[in-house]
Amino acid sequence: MSEDSDAQRAAVSTRTVELVVAAVLLCFGALVVYDSVRLGFRWADDGPQAGYFPFYIGSFICVCAALLIGQVLLGRTTGPRGFVSREALRRVLSVLLPGVLYVLGIQLIGIYVASVLYISIFMVWLGGYRWAPSLAISIAVMAAFYGMFEVWFKVALFKGLFDTLSFLGH
Repeated sequence: MSEDSDAQRAAVSTRTVELVVAAVLLCFGALVVYDSVRLGFRWADDGPQAGYFPFYIGSFICVCAALLIGQVLLGRTTGPRGFVSREALRRVLSVLLPGVLYVLGIQLIGIYVASVLYISIFMVWLGGYRWAPSLAISIAVMAAFYGMFEVWFKVALFKGLFDTLSFLGH
C-alpha cells in the first residue's frame, strides 16, 4: 500500500491535526498572557507581581504555537500524510463515546447506576457476554463498591441529579 492510499483512507490528515493543536496552544498561551496582564506582570518594588512568570511562559507558548502554525502552512513538517486511519478512529471512538456518555450518566443517575449500565454494556458489546451474566456481575461489583464506600468508609459518592438510589436510605 502506498503513502497516498493511506492518506486517502485516513480519517484526518496530519496537517489538520497539527494546525488544530497549534491553534489550541496559541489560544491557551494567549489566555495565560491575558490573565497575567490582568494580575500584573511587571517587577514591583517588592519583587515580581503575580503574573510575572506566567506572562513569560504564556508568551513562550504563543511564540512556539505561531512557529508551528507557520511551519505547517509552509509545508515544512514531515511525517505521514494521514494522522489516523478510519478503522483506528472507529476503534478509539467505540470506547471514547461510551465513556463520555458514562460521565454524563454519572451526572444524571449517579455513579452506581451509571457504572452498572457501563460495565454491562461493555461486557455485552466488546466482551460478547450475554445480558444476564453481564447485569449480574456489574450489579455485584457496584453493590460491593456501595457497601465499601457508603457503609464501611462512610463516604457518599455522587448519586446524580435524579438520585435513583434514594430508596436505599444513604
